[in-house]
Amino acid sequence: MQWLPEAADFRQALRGVRQALDSGAPDEVPDAWQQLQALSQHRLGYLELLQLDRLLCNAVGRISAGTVPSSSVPAGFSTLRLALLASCTADHLLPGIRVAALRRRLLVQGHVGQFGQVRQEARDPRSGVRQFAPQVALFCLQAREAVGAIDLDATQSQVDEAIDRFLEDLRQSWRALREAHGTSIVQQNFLDTEPPLFGNFDAGMPASPRALVRRLNQRLTELAGSEGVTLLDLDAASARDGLGAWFDTGRWLQARMEISPAAVPAYGEQLARMLAALRGLSRKCLVLDLDNTLWGGVIGDDGLEGIVLGQGHAAGEAYLALQRYVKLLARRGVILAVCSKNEPANAEQPFLQHPDMILKREDIACFVANWEPKAGNLQRIAQELNIGLDSLVLLDDNPVERAHVRQELPMVAVPELPADPALYVNCLAGAGYFEAVGLTAEDLQRSSQYAELAARNAALRASVDASDFLAGLDMRMQAGPAGAVDLPRVAQLINKTNQFNLTTRRHTLESVSAFASDESALVLQFRLRDRFGDDGLVSAMILVSRSGEAGTLDIDTWVMSCRVFGRQLEHAALNVAVAAAKARGARRLSGSYIPTAKNGVVKDLFAELGFEAASPPDAAGTTRWSLELAHYRPHITQIAEAAAS
Repeated sequence: MQWLPEAADFRQALRGVRQALDSGAPDEVPDAWQQLQALSQHRLGYLELLQLDRLLCNAVGRISAGTVPSSSVPAGFSTLRLALLASCTADHLLPGIRVAALRRRLLVQGHVGQFGQVRQEARDPRSGVRQFAPQVALFCLQAREAVGAIDLDATQSQVDEAIDRFLEDLRQSWRALREAHGTSIVQQNFLDTEPPLFGNFDAGMPASPRALVRRLNQRLTELAGSEGVTLLDLDAASARDGLGAWFDTGRWLQARMEISPAAVPAYGEQLARMLAALRGLSRKCLVLDLDNTLWGGVIGDDGLEGIVLGQGHAAGEAYLALQRYVKLLARRGVILAVCSKNEPANAEQPFLQHPDMILKREDIACFVANWEPKAGNLQRIAQELNIGLDSLVLLDDNPVERAHVRQELPMVAVPELPADPALYVNCLAGAGYFEAVGLTAEDLQRSSQYAELAARNAALRASVDASDFLAGLDMRMQAGPAGAVDLPRVAQLINKTNQFNLTTRRHTLESVSAFASDESALVLQFRLRDRFGDDGLVSAMILVSRSGEAGTLDIDTWVMSCRVFGRQLEHAALNVAVAAAKARGARRLSGSYIPTAKNGVVKDLFAELGFEAASPPDAAGTTRWSLELAHYRPHITQIAEAAAS
């Protein structure tokens, strides 16, 4: 994990955190947690990882026991229950998972099911895993279970039949956990650990060990896609790193460890990325330095003709390769920004005039070039894009700038770029900041949507009156029940949205689909466009009937993209929800606000929309709200409403 910086003095730092935690002083414990999380952001050897994990478990255990109040845990941390169901030894994987999750401010509580009892642990309501009620379950299986009994002379159809029988049984285990607890499923695919049997001819024999594992992974990928299961692609990792980096035959024979201890840090990192993506914690924006990052040389000194960029020059092609990769990231939905110490005109010149530039000015949603400290400029970028600082990744060749940003803004990810620009792409890709668990039409449009957002913000700054600005946007909303084509984006929005999210409940695509097909529930979707462009599906609401609350529809979930904050969509959406609730015979709407570290923007939403408090805040700060529909008067907005097409 070369993108992580090395710790200057790990032992001393660990000792300091331990002393602060042991003191239990209220003014020291929060700082200790910040230091604990900061330590996880460094490149750690296996023994260092175990030491950090031991301290982490001690701290989490004391909080669970009540000796340290939960309120002393720094804002921004969240917890996650993870179960491992394995047919190989898996206990040794937990330290790597917990430390890698800590990098993302996730505190993982892990439970390892009984060895080899995957089917029973998933399906028996009395099993340890079922009693644990995991939010995420990781299935770790060995290829021999699936294909070990297939005869060497089996035909392709016989191979497929045997594999499909195994996968169908696995599917039932996935579904059992999902139906019981709404568990998100992560399935580790299969390592090819068998030695070659025919040499190069292995690929031509349907039942050779190599061909069997390849076919098994192919069919598994297809099944996971149809079931909404997230794949942990160890097959790709072992192909990239070499099987020896992941699998140790001696460890397998001694202790049935398919993942060797040496691979535990990398394994934990791979899984933690997926856990973060499932919880909406992946990074959203790549902030680019310019000189010696996107091109060689200094544009202000060397001029347009003097910078190194283009074909026929090794370094020039390395910078092109980075730009090509960044362009692809933007294509799949990563927001691009620039943060450069430069004169603005000089900084923009290559984007506008250099013939070899792959990135163009219109690809950059927020362009900041000045001589101010980068920490302040990164705060400006986050504010301009209306995203959190913990959504940013800064790519900068200058180690001094990297160190400064890490110190001033530890929530910003700053990869440790190598000296050779030829390795920039591998570093950025290997860090996995932008891990995804799906791709929607909105993802493919995000770059243009954020460029449109910048244009709106510029228009707002130029406007004298905010209401005149909103009226001039010519906003049009399409709203109504979510159809099958909308559900993947609705599920993605629910799982990625942290700010405008009243409860931060997470729902899988399967559970969203279940709500949509339930006659007692209603899933609403809201799309918005204006004169600058189409924002797409930017808000969703799930209304459900709760037992014992006749005549009431409860707002189980309401989320909205930060791109459309301040544009009255919440008022227009409530108008639609009230009309839909009345059409179903409901007399009132109810809802809860569950405070988190990030959703303070909606803490007063219910009151602002006319709801009345139904209960005082509980110990966690949760409030209940109610709206009598007979008394509701539709909100007046600058949004033209129309039924969804």
